[in-house]
Amino acid sequence: MAETENTYKPRLWEEYKSTVVPQLQEEFGYKNKMAVPGVNKITINMGLGDAVANPNLIKSAVEELTQITGQRAIVCRAKQSISNFKLREGMPIGVSVTLRKKHMWEFLDRLISVAMPRIRDFKGISPKAFDGRGNYNLGLKEQIIFPEINYDKVDEIKGMNITIVTSADNNAEGQALLKHLGMPFRD
Repeated sequence: MAETENTYKPRLWEEYKSTVVPQLQEEFGYKNKMAVPGVNKITINMGLGDAVANPNLIKSAVEELTQITGQRAIVCRAKQSISNFKLREGMPIGVSVTLRKKHMWEFLDRLISVAMPRIRDFKGISPKAFDGRGNYNLGLKEQIIFPEINYDKVDEIKGMNITIVTSADNNAEGQALLKHLGMPFRD
């Protein structure tokens, strides 16, 4: 059992090493394959402002995000009190997960090949959501596009923000990396 866990490599990671790296080397003229940009980490956040009124929302969000990512989600708490929102310092207001290595590649593969095609009226994602340093931010309106979520057990539709952090120096390199990995950008 331990041998298969150590030798297992995610499908998208294998594709990155075998096809994406040579394509990016040729496209941008990198002399060394270690200079080719890669994906460093993926962070997924669910902001739940309604959790102030309904504390059970946090528990269900932690369970759902854990099912989607395969890694335990952490609860994010308010840093300061805001009386207009009935928010006190330390109250839970969201959940978050940071994925690296194998979990990251598996999640990215499922996001691109399974979840995004399930979005209703999907025409591709915006190529304008880069931050200037090659990192991409994606907002999803529903958690039910992931097949891990049982639709019958969902009490409320929750959105999430996904940030894909790359080692690219600029937006062009980051977009080329994600496009070669199969990210469906709009034209």
